[in-house]
Formats: sequence, structure tokens, C-alpha cells
Amino acid sequence: MRHLRVVTLNFWGLQPPLATRLDLAERQLRALAPDVIAMQEVRPMDGAAHGRTTAAHLAAALGLHHIYEPAVPGPPEDQPEEGLAILSRHPIAEHRVTPLPVPRPEEARILLSAGIDTPWARVWLHCTHLHYRLDDGVARERQVVTIDEAMRDLGAGEPDAPVHVLCGDFNATPDSDEIRFLRGLTTLAGRRTFYQDAFGRVHPGEDGFTWCTDVGEARARRSIDWDRRLDYVFVSARRKDGRGTVRDAQVVLDERQDGTAASDHYGVLAEIQIAARDPAA
Repeated sequence: MRHLRVVTLNFWGLQPPLATRLDLAERQLRALAPDVIAMQEVRPMDGAAHGRTTAAHLAAALGLHHIYEPAVPGPPEDQPEEGLAILSRHPIAEHRVTPLPVPRPEEARILLSAGIDTPWARVWLHCTHLHYRLDDGVARERQVVTIDEAMRDLGAGEPDAPVHVLCGDFNATPDSDEIRFLRGLTTLAGRRTFYQDAFGRVHPGEDGFTWCTDVGEARARRSIDWDRRLDYVFVSARRKDGRGTVRDAQVVLDERQDGTAASDHYGVLAEIQIAARDPAA
């Protein structure tokens, strides 16, 4: 109970069959019992701006608090509204939105940050979705630098800095400069940082593909020219008292029904220690 179970999932907008995909997501999430879910490509289910979103539907079904912020606000006749959401078992005390660099009319990006009050401590959970094109590496580099700056500003003045968890679809493989920067392996814009790659920490050397050709009908996409790991859970550095320790990480939400998966991405689950070890244990 001193751990936080986090799932990230790019939900793939309103692609059909939506009812089947929502049902698949709900059943698998219920079984996984996450404390927090970070969702990308969230859209209003009726297609109208500010309508009931896929995240709101899942939050109600699972009995979770949730917040949603559009990155692309519409109007729907020009470009469908799309954004990010955070669902939480624990109260969401506050949240903030940080616009990311290199916005485009059809592809603006944000960082959604939520201060979540668990019984042991406040945790900052961040959700994002970066530019997707294969030649967007420089744009993604600028975006992760802004994300790091925004995360470090939150809780910086507190005497005991909170654990930060960064989730999302980064549209970049582990060997890219933008991901290497987050892992503390390269410098961008004269800046260095460090976050733990939860899946890489638990499964070093394993592929952990979340965007691949073996997911059946939902993955029959011409853009998949090779299988990739694009979805991540990053965690701030582990503390001496155990906070920030990644206890488990798995690729999840891979169940199929008649060839359909919950999304065109698999999800990632991470279990993170957020409270100090009990000295009496």
C-alpha cells in the first residue's frame, strides 16, 4: 500500500470499434487495479468540443477522479478536439498545464501535471504526448527540455522534494537523443537531467515494444515499418529511504477481442515506492 501503481495508455482517439475498445480497456484496467492512469489521444465521445470524453467514461466506470485538458481545442469542423487526461484513485489536489514548443494547428502538445495526495505523500504525476513524425527529433528535443524545466519547478521550494512520475507517448525509441536526455545520458540545450526509465530498469535489454505489428486489426497500419517502444513511465531518482524505487514494470493492455485491441498502442504499468521504508519493518 506504500506503492503507486501507474498505467500510461495512448487511447487512439475515437477509432472504431469504440465501444469494444472501451470495454477492453475497462476490463483490463479493472484487473490491473492502477492507482493512476495517464491517457493520451483523449477525445469527446460525441465529437463536440468540451463533451464527455473517453477518459471521463473510463473514470466513471472505474470509480476514479479525473482531469482532462485539451491540447488541440478544435473547433471540430477544423480539427477534432484532443487532449490528455489523468485518472486517480487518490484526490487530485491541483493541476497545471504547460504548453510545449513547436505547436502546429493540428498537433499542439502540452504537459499535464497533477499533484496527487496519497495517504503518505503528495506525488506529481505528469502526462504528455510528443510530436510523432520520424523527422521530428529536434522538436521532441525542445519539448523534453521544457518538460524537465516544468517538472523541476513543481515542488522545488518544498523542504522534502516529492516523487515525480512522467508518463506518455513520446514517439521516440530508447536510443533517441530525446529519451537519452531524460535518462541522463546526453546533454540538450546545455542541460542535463535524470529520470529512471521504469521498464528499462526492471527489464534491461528487453524490447518492450508498445507500437508493433502483432496486435491484430487495430495495428494494421502502413506507418509501422518496424516495431518500437514509444510509451514510457519515467520516475525521479531513487532516494536513500526507498522512495522512487521502481518495484515492477510491464507492458500491458494487450488483450484482443476478435482481432481488436483497446488501442493501437500497448500500455505500460509501473509500480513505484512513494513512501519511505518503515524503520520498524
